[in-house]
Amino acid sequence: MKHFDLQSLVRPNIWALKPYSSARDEFTGDEGIFLDANENPFGRKNRYPDPHQRLLKKALSELRHIPVENIFIGNGSDEVIDLVYRIFCEPAHDRVILCPPTYGMYEVSANIHNVAVIRVPLTDDFELNIDEILSHDARCLFVCSPNNPSGNRLKNVERLLEEFRGIVVVDEAYIDFCDDKSFTELLPRYPNLILMQTFSKAWALASARVGIAYASAGIIALMDKTKPPYNVSAFNQEEALKALSKPAKHAYRVNLILQERALLEKELAQLPMVRRVYPSDANFLLVEVDDADKLYNHLVNRKVIVRNRSNMVRNCLRITVGTPEENRTLLEELRNSNLSISNHT
Repeated sequence: MKHFDLQSLVRPNIWALKPYSSARDEFTGDEGIFLDANENPFGRKNRYPDPHQRLLKKALSELRHIPVENIFIGNGSDEVIDLVYRIFCEPAHDRVILCPPTYGMYEVSANIHNVAVIRVPLTDDFELNIDEILSHDARCLFVCSPNNPSGNRLKNVERLLEEFRGIVVVDEAYIDFCDDKSFTELLPRYPNLILMQTFSKAWALASARVGIAYASAGIIALMDKTKPPYNVSAFNQEEALKALSKPAKHAYRVNLILQERALLEKELAQLPMVRRVYPSDANFLLVEVDDADKLYNHLVNRKVIVRNRSNMVRNCLRITVGTPEENRTLLEELRNSNLSISNHT
């Protein structure tokens, strides 16, 4: 890409920001009598967590072959999204580009920060409208790939990295379920790239709220100084480290989900109320049905909870791939739904 000037994209107050220095910044040892952080001296969890998540970053660095200085750990990916707005977007002045239908927190966070949103919808095939995106001037661009709710890996993202004159945030929350490679290998080539991943999906730690950003050392340094000092609890860091220490368990679960996704796709396509099952590179399927509202309510009444995405894609349900037993129950309830719905209409 052409010359990239990071400072020109950063809010001046953030560039000049002197970060808060916590007690754990000033002393990083593990041994001693700790009387520096106003902690309660009693209990097993009385100490503040490592504010820089050093052990977790080291483990991720070894797994992804990415230097530690290119890794940020957030309180879920939502904190990473929030920090992008805090660092790069001046409220009531800058704009961002979003490509609906996509993950809703990009727009919610824009509204919180009073940042104008330019919407460039995906095509009918849920692909990026590259030329339309590049025709707009904006500070940041968010793309979700594989996309939520459509499930597909987006094409031509690298062209955006080459030509977009701002920060490109690529959300890879579902990348572990995709055959394509992560964009992590592109980080050295594109200093305008922020890559988001998460422990919530493939690592089965949604309750722990541990998100990841990979980016240039300069961008990571800005995130580190802008975040709250203790943004990820010790409990959650420990759970993420435990998950990383069991790669065989992780691989087994991902492979099982992929097998079940293929089975669900085949079985759903044969149901009479299903019009289309969209191809998926994620751990869910977007399914177009005859009447999404009625079918959703029927499933809720049967205690099978899917997501009604009709407000984003007409008459579509988003169905997460569950355990084999859960998926069998879903299919059974769907096969029984025609009679049940017709008897109540």
